[in-house]
Amino acid sequence: MPLTAYDLTGRSALITGAAGGIGRACAVLLARAGATVHCADVDEEGLDRTHALIGADGGTARLHPLDVTDDTAVAAVVDAAVHSSGRLDVLAAIAGIMHTAPVLDTADEDLDRILAVNFKGVLYSCRHSARAMIATGTPGSLVTMASGAVDAAGSGLFGYSAAKAAVVQLTRTLATELGPHGIRANAVAPGWVRTPMTHRDDPAEHRAVRTAMARRSPLGRVGEPEDVAHAVLHLASDASAFTTGQIIRPNGGVAMPW
Repeated sequence: MPLTAYDLTGRSALITGAAGGIGRACAVLLARAGATVHCADVDEEGLDRTHALIGADGGTARLHPLDVTDDTAVAAVVDAAVHSSGRLDVLAAIAGIMHTAPVLDTADEDLDRILAVNFKGVLYSCRHSARAMIATGTPGSLVTMASGAVDAAGSGLFGYSAAKAAVVQLTRTLATELGPHGIRANAVAPGWVRTPMTHRDDPAEHRAVRTAMARRSPLGRVGEPEDVAHAVLHLASDASAFTTGQIIRPNGGVAMPW
């Protein structure tokens, strides 16, 4: 397949969680591939920094302050993106939060919050984006962000893992339901990636965690946001035209499920 299969010129992409980490890396890379990127996040200062990076790279970005737990607000941002660009070709639902607590100590309000952001936020983003794609007859691509946590149980990650597992099943169901419209749905399940979400404030603790995670990988390193962004670009582009309902795992070989 020619490299032009990765060209997103003339296409429109909505990226949630675009203010930093994996979301920012995705926004920068998809803009570099030619897409007009609609960057959404609750962190407006972070969005400004993402916008500056894309502009310095010669790309085009539109900023949308957004709390993905607000269904009405998500619908409005999707409408704004379609109104601005005339279409929506790609959704990359990256926005997410981390919460750590043992199952026996997980408070209801904490579980509700992580499900609201990490699952319902993805559901709202996919639902409204897919509706827009169907309305405009666009054979689009929905890319959701799962996690390596769906492949292995991690102590203290019950709420996060449960939400990400729900995202995987949502993605598979969307692939089944939206395929007749020419819309693909796939998930990315990264391993441990160096982002603000995985950062530890204590330098010694951060080094110890990073070293331990690197040792688990056959490649001997942890992931970078750009490693995940390239997987997202693949799924967003025509290079994956025959791929739907799948989980791509840029995890350094930590998990190798059949």
